[in-house]
Amino acid sequence: MTKRPDMIPLFVLTGFLGAGKTTLLNRLLHDPAMAGTAVIINEFGSVGLDHLFIEVKDQNTVLLSSGCLCCTVRGELVSTLEDLLRDVDNGRIPAFSRVVIETTGLADPAPVLQSVLGHPYLNLRYRLQGVMTLVDTVNGEATLDAHVEAVKQAAVADVLVLTKTDLLAGQPAVLDSLKARLQRLNPYARVLDAAKGEATPHQLLDLTGFVTAEKLADVAAWLHAEHAADHHHHHGHHHGHDHHHHHDPDRHDAHIRAFSLLSDVPIAASALELFIDLLRSAHGPKLLRVKGLIKLADQPDQPILLHGVQHVFHPPVRLPHWPDADHRTRLVFITRDLDEEFVQGLWKALTGQPQIDRPDAAALADNPLSLRR
Repeated sequence: MTKRPDMIPLFVLTGFLGAGKTTLLNRLLHDPAMAGTAVIINEFGSVGLDHLFIEVKDQNTVLLSSGCLCCTVRGELVSTLEDLLRDVDNGRIPAFSRVVIETTGLADPAPVLQSVLGHPYLNLRYRLQGVMTLVDTVNGEATLDAHVEAVKQAAVADVLVLTKTDLLAGQPAVLDSLKARLQRLNPYARVLDAAKGEATPHQLLDLTGFVTAEKLADVAAWLHAEHAADHHHHHGHHHGHDHHHHHDPDRHDAHIRAFSLLSDVPIAASALELFIDLLRSAHGPKLLRVKGLIKLADQPDQPILLHGVQHVFHPPVRLPHWPDADHRTRLVFITRDLDEEFVQGLWKALTGQPQIDRPDAAALADNPLSLRR
């Protein structure tokens, strides 16, 4: 029997218009560590231009020019990824080590991730490895204020690459303010400064996307950020109810929210399926990113690795053992207009825990599937 091919890491490079994606990509592709990289470039508009500025071009560089990745070319993206595999399998092009999808600056990255996570064949051949989001520090605050796409790009990132920080010399307050805002928006992302030479191939290709069961050490390393964010989040509650909204470290622009679900109570596999189904059927568009480890009742020593984008969830992966000494369920949510209390209440209801802090009536009414029993 033929051996199943190794899964190919896939990276998404995003960031708003003018953030410097093509500049960074050019620098990365000149590094020997990036040899064997297939690049898919998406542009907005009927005439593609960005590919003319990619200095390293070969037969694995593919231009998508029929529209934005988040809408009209989603089908083309799937076809392109399938064509690359078919060409490799038939010997028409050399095998490649990874794929980098550079999105247009106007793209919502969530549908791009869904195209891979939700496709049964691509799921077998490609492994979503990470989302790299570039942030123009000179225009960053204004861009986040004006464009929800920029907010989503930052919210779903595994790594945030700050660009043009050298142009802010003498303006430390501007950079500090943007960094603080990004940390509130996505406290789980690694932050790199491109002007300081930090966005190297090694730093970017080391992303795990939190879907790689073989790299337990990487899973543990990623989870430590969740612990820090959770501590920070609960510390904010100590300021008192009247000041909670202003000091909540996980709130941003009254829409995007990052929070953690921690639970010592194992959950039955059937209850987990119901939890996921209820969330994505009622609130799928609001789930910008969900990832974490889940403790199942049938095999509590072998956690489930979960990763989802909006209503599309990657098939759960069972790990051989926990990556660290903490054996609790740990789920991280980055959401838009979805309250933490609703998610926590749903989890408690399905694990049979007392509803000490029940979701309020408005949150429950927002769910078409009643949770009251």
